[in-house]
Amino acid sequence: MITIEELKLKIDNNSRLLGLDLGSKKVGISICDENRIVATPYKTVNYTNIKNLIIEINIIIKENNIKGVIIGYPINMDGSLGKSSQSIRDKAIEISNNIKIPVCLWDERLSTVGSFNLSSQLDLNVSKRIKNIDEKAAAFILQGAIDYLNN
Repeated sequence: MITIEELKLKIDNNSRLLGLDLGSKKVGISICDENRIVATPYKTVNYTNIKNLIIEINIIIKENNIKGVIIGYPINMDGSLGKSSQSIRDKAIEISNNIKIPVCLWDERLSTVGSFNLSSQLDLNVSKRIKNIDEKAAAFILQGAIDYLNN
C-alpha cells in the first residue's frame, strides 16, 4: 500500500481510478473518467469475504483499465482511529497484496453524510437517497482523492 502522494507520482494524467467504500456488509464502488475529473458511482456489491471481493475488484480493474485504487479510511472527527479503521486497513493491505496496481487509503470522514446531503440538494426523497448510498459514498471518497491529485 502507498500514500496518496506516492500514487500521484506513479500514475499519469490519463489514469482511471477505482474508489471503494468498504462496509461490513456492502462495498460501494466508483470509477472516475480517464481525465480524473468526475467520480461516478459504479455499483454496490455484497461483502461475503475478502477473497470474493478481490476477484470482483480484479475483474473491474481489467474491464475498465483502472490504474489505481482509492479506499475510504474511516477516521474519527477528532482525527483518531476507531475500531473500524484497523479492519479497513487490514482489508486494504489484503487487497493491495492481491492486485497489480497501487492502492492507497483516503480519509473518508463525512463521505456517507456528504453523499446523503448531496442527494437531498438534488431534491430526492429519503428512500431514493438511501438507495445505492454505498456506491455514492465511494464516489464521494474518490472525488475527494482526485480533486487532491489534480491540485
